[in-house]
Amino acid sequence: MHKRLLLFCLSVMLNVSAFAADIKSIGVPYVQNYSKFQYQSGNQNWSITRDEHGVMYFGNEGLLSFDGRYWKRYPMPNGLIVRAVAADGKGRIYAGGFGEFGYWQADDKGFLKYHSLTALIPKNAQPVKEEIWKIYVDKNRVLFEAFGGIYIYANNKVTIIKPEKPFLFLLKAGNRFFAEEIGTGLFELIDNKLSFVKGSNLLASRVLTILPFGKDGRLLIGTAKDGLFIYDGQTITPWQNQANDFLRNYQLNNGIVVMGKYFAFGTILNGVIIVDAAGNMLQQINKSSGLQNNTVLSLYSDSEQNLWAGLDNGIDRIELNSPMYFYFDKTGRFGTVYSSIIFNNKIYLGTNQGLFYSDWLPGGSNQLLHSFNFQLIPGSQGQVWELSLHDGRLLCSHNDGTFQVNGSTINKISSLSGGWTIKKFGNDQLIQGCYNGLILFKKDAAGNWVLDHKIEGFTEPSRLVEQDSKGQLWVSHAYKGVYKVILSADKKRVVSQKFYDKRSGLPNSYNVGVFNLDNRIVFSSDSGFYVYDDITDRFYKYQQLNRKLNTFASSNKVIAAIGKKYWFINHGRVALADLSVPGQLRIDSNRFSMLNGQMVQNYENISLINNLIYLISVDDGFVILNDRDAVGRNTERLPAVLVRQVENITDKTEAMTEMGTEQNESITYGKNNIRISYALPYYRQARVTYQYFLEGYSKQWSEWSASSAKEFTNLSQGTYHFKVRAKINDENVTGITSYTFDIAAPWYSSKLACFIYVLLAVLLYYLVRRYYSQKLQRHQAEIQEKLRREHEEFLRREAIINEQQIVTIKNEQLQADLESKSRELANSAMNIVYKNELLQKISEELKNLKDKEGKRLPEDQLKKINKVIDEGINDNRDWNIFENSFNEAHENFFKKLKQDHPDLVPNDLKLCAYLRMNMSSKEMASLLNISLRGVEIRRYRLRKKLNLEHDKNLTEFLIEL
Repeated sequence: MHKRLLLFCLSVMLNVSAFAADIKSIGVPYVQNYSKFQYQSGNQNWSITRDEHGVMYFGNEGLLSFDGRYWKRYPMPNGLIVRAVAADGKGRIYAGGFGEFGYWQADDKGFLKYHSLTALIPKNAQPVKEEIWKIYVDKNRVLFEAFGGIYIYANNKVTIIKPEKPFLFLLKAGNRFFAEEIGTGLFELIDNKLSFVKGSNLLASRVLTILPFGKDGRLLIGTAKDGLFIYDGQTITPWQNQANDFLRNYQLNNGIVVMGKYFAFGTILNGVIIVDAAGNMLQQINKSSGLQNNTVLSLYSDSEQNLWAGLDNGIDRIELNSPMYFYFDKTGRFGTVYSSIIFNNKIYLGTNQGLFYSDWLPGGSNQLLHSFNFQLIPGSQGQVWELSLHDGRLLCSHNDGTFQVNGSTINKISSLSGGWTIKKFGNDQLIQGCYNGLILFKKDAAGNWVLDHKIEGFTEPSRLVEQDSKGQLWVSHAYKGVYKVILSADKKRVVSQKFYDKRSGLPNSYNVGVFNLDNRIVFSSDSGFYVYDDITDRFYKYQQLNRKLNTFASSNKVIAAIGKKYWFINHGRVALADLSVPGQLRIDSNRFSMLNGQMVQNYENISLINNLIYLISVDDGFVILNDRDAVGRNTERLPAVLVRQVENITDKTEAMTEMGTEQNESITYGKNNIRISYALPYYRQARVTYQYFLEGYSKQWSEWSASSAKEFTNLSQGTYHFKVRAKINDENVTGITSYTFDIAAPWYSSKLACFIYVLLAVLLYYLVRRYYSQKLQRHQAEIQEKLRREHEEFLRREAIINEQQIVTIKNEQLQADLESKSRELANSAMNIVYKNELLQKISEELKNLKDKEGKRLPEDQLKKINKVIDEGINDNRDWNIFENSFNEAHENFFKKLKQDHPDLVPNDLKLCAYLRMNMSSKEMASLLNISLRGVEIRRYRLRKKLNLEHDKNLTEFLIEL
């Protein structure tokens, strides 16, 4: 058994020795397809070149450019097809088509402009009336080749070399140039003269490529139908090798040297092959292995070892020194690959359709991968979950049970269906998680694995199984939760089991995985990794690991690599973590980005072939990864980020420059809303992110982003420095590219505008001053007028006050006069009363008057005296005087009273006057010379004449009148 294991290890080491070369012979390198739908131009790509900035150019329906991010097409005059392109590394891109050749060069604004050179053709020569097929930049001259001649452009002149017979193609080998005259042979162009190459007349077929071969000056000549030849300077001999027949059969079309020591040949019928110096075919890349088309019209190798193929339909980029080489089942023969492994010089693929195998490099390291002949092992039909190698035996976990694989046959060692995973258990046993529990395997006398027993007492579907340092089994349920299982001493039954889910500290009860990471059991979840604490019997976040893993903390699978390296797979994304340095964790994910999304989720499989080579299962094939080839990728020289286009987006999108330079670009203020597009001309498969900073606008560098354009709006006038840099795979950072531009002052801030502003300011000052002067004058006039009006108003008010005072004085005087008259009137009335009372008393005394004898005086004597007394009492003169005085004091009281009540008689008027004077009844009786009863009767009659209400006081009525 030990001898077989040793032979196996030696076989693997020998067979993978092919990976020590730069170009592998197993699988195909990564091929990036660029279809015409992406570059939006014609199907055919006739020629390829690259300028000093790293921008790729293609001869298509016009000049087609690609900077790693953006495609752009520049039409030739008259819409000509570009057959040949060549960059001189100094800013010019030479191009040629039918009857036309010239160069493209950026103008002051960065826009590529075409400059024709056909006008420099001597006047005595015929104009070009054919296709320009080849262009070469040779130091200070440029060679344009057509079938009818070679046009040499130097010192702003064009010199023509005409052959005796038509040329086929001008070909370059190192610093030498050769052209074939049809039917004659090869000629070498030396100092603008053609020199015949001896022995080349033996080449009957068309010569389509001449390449330097070795360091002794030999040349490798490729013909269309007769294959390859070696020219040693004297003789031309066929180069008989593996590739020769292939190129004769599939018609060589072009060739180039790649990586300094290999030869890549494009064919008309079967894609690209790569040949080493011994003539071995290391690679064939055709439509079945990734190319878009089998007809290769042009080839170009750049400094990053990308092989560009211009096809009859599309453009492809081939990563020649990629660390990953692919094999895909384009026919769908074996379905989806769940597991793959190399064992005993055979490669096995476990798929959803069964177990397939093929010989692993049976013919040596030069066997082409496309010749793998995968065969289904009889009896293996159905779902294969896992292939695992244990002590020199290959085991297959299958939907129908478990099998031991022996070459091209299998032997069933367990009929219990649904074996998911097999792990080492102790020193001499294996444990397998199945659809309905756990089973154990042991070795028989021959060292083969056989079924021992099914563990009793546990029937849960066991997707993943791991054993911790205490001998406890941790089982991940197929869907929900985790179990801790303790077996009996004889390992035949379960002593105890406990189920853990969200209630035990796990973030979720579903899709929890269990893995052994550096001899510690960890539990995966969408929320990160967890660890189990024996003391609290709960789960806690593994924060130290999660922080270092960053986005891969939510990985759903962990696979052991070599040493203390582990693969972390996060739902289709792949990373390799190195835990070899205590306390540190280095994780690399970006160089495996080509694998993202290509593996079967939750059944990802990566097998270790040796210390550097991994076999990775993908959906419809497998990938060979040489980890050594990935080393050193971080030290590669990175190109600079290019500012590709600046556009005005104020009203409509308008390009202002196409290639931003460090020279100041002036942008009008009306176009101060701009979009800056940038790109990194890095074409290998990698994750490229960008960071920008606009000095004069931004405060700090932006976050890293995959976006390659940034818009700035409403920029104020001033000078801005746009700085941008890129990062490859979150590791290597490029230098800073600067683009400086000025936002011009708006029209209203120009010098003329400022001069006008000064004039307007002066005029405005004059107008304002005049206005305020006039306003001041008007204001002073208004103030004076206001003062005049206020003075007049004051005088008027003073006059009014004086008049009021005069009136008041007059009123007071009148009131005093009135009061005086009222007093006089009252006095007069009282005098009349006193007079009448006196006369009455005299009259009464006269009645009692007696003579000396004591007798009354006779009536006739008293009659005259009484008559005089009566006349005195009834004398109206007193009343007239009283009436006049009363009218003066009471505003013609009697006139008003007579006017309102014309039926009043004089006695009524007298009574009214006495009542208004508020005289007592007695006084009125005296004045009226009537009794008190008569006064009351008169009052009553007066009320009726005045039509007074019963509740109305007569005296008050007369006072109010």
